[in-house]
Amino acid sequence: MHLPNHSQFILASVSPRRRRLLQQAGYQFEVVPSAVDETAAEATATDSELLSRRLALAKARDVAERFADRLVLGADTVVDADGHIIGKALDAADAERITRRLFSGPHKVITGVALVWAVRNIEIVEADSTTVYPNPLSEAQIAEHIAGGGWQGKAGAYGIQETGDAFVQRIEGSFTNVMGLPMERIERLLSALDIYPHRRGADG
Repeated sequence: MHLPNHSQFILASVSPRRRRLLQQAGYQFEVVPSAVDETAAEATATDSELLSRRLALAKARDVAERFADRLVLGADTVVDADGHIIGKALDAADAERITRRLFSGPHKVITGVALVWAVRNIEIVEADSTTVYPNPLSEAQIAEHIAGGGWQGKAGAYGIQETGDAFVQRIEGSFTNVMGLPMERIERLLSALDIYPHRRGADG
């Protein structure tokens, strides 16, 4: 695969939410999905933050093996409910079970982020945690959420950018972290590597 010279880094994720956050911040990047199997790691994991960091690094390393001369950003988001790791729902019934559990009390959304630049021997791995205080949901809201399919492909079976105030009372921490990428942390890490957003008009 040939990547344009103007792209600043590679995003090792096909998540439309992560791609949108980076685009909105003004970064130019290419998307190269990793081939990491998340399910095996999730099945044996006992620590949410450790899992998110481990998977983010595995994804970045996987893509960096193919693009050693490029900076690669990997990320993985997990949800923690009272110490129990909540991943993506397997089906509608699983999504309903997860929704009832998560929206009965506060839970944490944890995103691990990893930057790998093989030729420069750079590996940076961090994690960001946000506590979500949910609104109690009615039976009708739960049924509508499951029927709408918005839970598909999302850790914790919901997307805060879609459910908004109806599902969430307040949060403590990064809002974009709940969407899948803690942009405050990402911008700090990329700035430390002299990677800055490319904004329209910045270069004339």
